[in-house]
Amino acid sequence: MGNKFFNFRPSQRKLYVLIASLFSSLTEYITFVRQPLRKKFTLFSIGVLFWILVISSISISALICLGRESNRTFQYFIPQGRATQQIIRDVQNLRVDAYRLEGTHDMDAVMRIRGDSNDGIKEIRQLLYAMGQGGTVNEFDREDKLVGRFSIDPARGSGRTFVKGMSGLMYGIKAGLDKLSVIKLETLNSKTEGGPLENAMAEYDTSISKAIALSNKYSYGIAAAYSSDPQKVREYISIALLVLFVAILMAILLLIVFTATISNSVIKPVKAVTVQIQSLSKGYIDSSKRIKTTSGDEIGRLAIDFNALMETMDSLTKFKKAIEEDEDLADVYTRLAGEFKYYGFDGFTIYEVANSQNKMKPVCPVVLSGAELPCNQEILENCQLCRAKKTGHSVSSIEFPGICKYFLQGDEMEHICVPLMLGGTAGGVVQFLAEKSGMNSLHKEAIEGWLNAARRYMEESVPVIETKRLMATLKESALKDALTGLHNRRFLQECAESLVAGTIRRGKNIGLIMGDLDFFKQVNDIYGHNTGDTLLKETSEIFKKSVRASDLVIRFGGEEFLLVLMDVAQGESMAIAEKIREKMESTKFKVTDGVLKKTISLGISEFPLDTESFWQCIKFADVALYEAKNSGRNKCVRFTREMWKDEQF
Repeated sequence: MGNKFFNFRPSQRKLYVLIASLFSSLTEYITFVRQPLRKKFTLFSIGVLFWILVISSISISALICLGRESNRTFQYFIPQGRATQQIIRDVQNLRVDAYRLEGTHDMDAVMRIRGDSNDGIKEIRQLLYAMGQGGTVNEFDREDKLVGRFSIDPARGSGRTFVKGMSGLMYGIKAGLDKLSVIKLETLNSKTEGGPLENAMAEYDTSISKAIALSNKYSYGIAAAYSSDPQKVREYISIALLVLFVAILMAILLLIVFTATISNSVIKPVKAVTVQIQSLSKGYIDSSKRIKTTSGDEIGRLAIDFNALMETMDSLTKFKKAIEEDEDLADVYTRLAGEFKYYGFDGFTIYEVANSQNKMKPVCPVVLSGAELPCNQEILENCQLCRAKKTGHSVSSIEFPGICKYFLQGDEMEHICVPLMLGGTAGGVVQFLAEKSGMNSLHKEAIEGWLNAARRYMEESVPVIETKRLMATLKESALKDALTGLHNRRFLQECAESLVAGTIRRGKNIGLIMGDLDFFKQVNDIYGHNTGDTLLKETSEIFKKSVRASDLVIRFGGEEFLLVLMDVAQGESMAIAEKIREKMESTKFKVTDGVLKKTISLGISEFPLDTESFWQCIKFADVALYEAKNSGRNKCVRFTREMWKDEQF
């Protein structure tokens, strides 16, 4: 196909391209691809209404023609046939009543059956009168309950003959019924059978058979007349069905085209957005699965904006994962600086605040002397002079010119200082710079957008910076367990307030997992304390490898460990605890005469979901651990209120 296309003469190729372009444009136009949603569905509704009107018009026209041609048939033959069928049923009921009368031995029953038969004869005479004279016919069941009503025209031709003949037969049937009833009563009185009763029954049955035969003959005649409907009616039906078929087929084809087009332009992007949102709710972000857009309506723009959002969230997720794996704060600051450069700021400086010393220092980019800073060096020795650090709020010279007297480059640069809030206080400040020359409303709007993006990265880095700074404090204070190298209880006491404040401020949760080795005393008793110490060290390594760098692993005492999981989703702590339990259960620890397998019991609680007191939440985890021990060990137990027996903490 491609070779043939390129073998066309230039004029032919231009014509081919023009036709293809026109066809594509026409398809987009008639399928409303480029129309706004409201207009798209309005036009679609108008199209559906148009075809409904077309099909309805065809149907109504056909019905009018059919009604005009078949009116005589429907108004005469069907009611006549319906009345005839009712007469046949009533005559057959008379025969049934006769057999009942012949077989009964109760005089009262004879009178009831005779009464029923007289009612049937009366109804037949009424039907014959209606058929002969015309009128309304009521249909009753054997309990005289009205079950239907229809109109009937006066009988013509063979109908009159049937009415006349049937009326004569009904006189004979009535006389036969009376005779049969009298003989039956006499028989019951004399207690004799046979003879006159059998003869009367035979005569009566003969009259019934004649009436049924006459009615069936007339019914067959009506059916034959009805089936020989004029050819013109059948022609109208054929033409109407053909036109309806063509119209419906065209409507279905167009509906398929419109539905497929709207599905591609509306349903598919919405479904893709829904799938991505479901993935987001489970914590999965895949920016490679971009939502394809084939329309220029609101859904198309939504898909484009959602793709941009997914890329941003993916970037933030990767950024947070990267800084969590960084070794120290310097790597985190460097990576954060790289994101600031991406958004086009003319310059920036990240300051780290040492609140205990009332000092601050630039950590990125690293400066050799304070003279290189855009701010007065006094802020380094007294961090309270920095307005952003002191107030905990952003400071912008663009919004409030000359707001900070310690900024030295006010004639050339604008500055925006944003505090890094750690544990409820400013643990750092990021200063962004922008040249004053060429500053206009568009540039200010762009800076505002860059600043919002930068803040998102700062917010993602806060828990990591907070954790890593706490880790640094731990190293400086030697708040570690000498045997395992883990944090100890004293460290937790010192940093708990900051951890809690940061968690509450961010609106996140802290997962607490209290773990205790099962039957650890037996290890010391059987293998010695050296083996027990080795087991504790290897267990601590399992804990550290099972959590993130931003989480804390604490040796709480003896063979008891506490995991502090930062910013976890509700229920996530249980999954982490189960992973640790399975790892412990499958690990083989080397001992002097072979290998040793140990299990661990774990109790889980979550702050502030279980309680607003951090230390009480730790106690809750301990209570859950106690429950795990009592219920068989080697299991994870989530704390519930039923476990808390003592109301005083």
